[in-house]
Amino acid sequence: MIELTRKDTALIVIDMQNAYFSDEGSLAKVGFDINGCRSAVPGAKRLLAGARAAGLPVIFTAHVYKSDYSDGGFIVHEILPGLKAARSSIDTQWESELAPEFQPRAGEKVFKKNRFSAFYHPEFEPYLRATGIKSVVICGVTTNICVESTARDAAQRDFRTFVVSDATGELEPARYAAALQALNGRFARIMTVDEVLQSWQVALDRVA
Repeated sequence: MIELTRKDTALIVIDMQNAYFSDEGSLAKVGFDINGCRSAVPGAKRLLAGARAAGLPVIFTAHVYKSDYSDGGFIVHEILPGLKAARSSIDTQWESELAPEFQPRAGEKVFKKNRFSAFYHPEFEPYLRATGIKSVVICGVTTNICVESTARDAAQRDFRTFVVSDATGELEPARYAAALQALNGRFARIMTVDEVLQSWQVALDRVA
């Protein structure tokens, strides 16, 4: 079992955007049950506070498209045309902005991407390498899509990869469970928020 420490470690916060948590967002308006995504918020907030307390690099991603979806590719145009119909995930829209609890601080990076994996962004991996990152702790939404895609790519690029079960969320419980099962022991170690904070030597009561 791979061990997590503070050394050469970064927290990656995946797509904690208004659309996934607000009743005013496109996902809720077209009928998705967003409670599974909302369940990630408390754990992800604690994890973010813990990373900042430990002095670790924090990286945010946001999943966005151009207003005409010309950068969406066949996934948007053929597999998920409902995104266009709902006018979802358009860059510069309120719902595509990071939620208030997940606003970056000075020095924390934000990478906007139009594919599921953060590694699709051309500057993402070079930034990790230049910063000396060797281990990544991943939280956010959704577990089965952008979290899992990023975790798989991280592991296959030889980053020691940790996914935090109670700081990730998914629209459907079955997909959440399947994603964690697929990742665990093959691409990543699955941990809880408390386990991560203890590994970082952050007092749990500091981020309650």
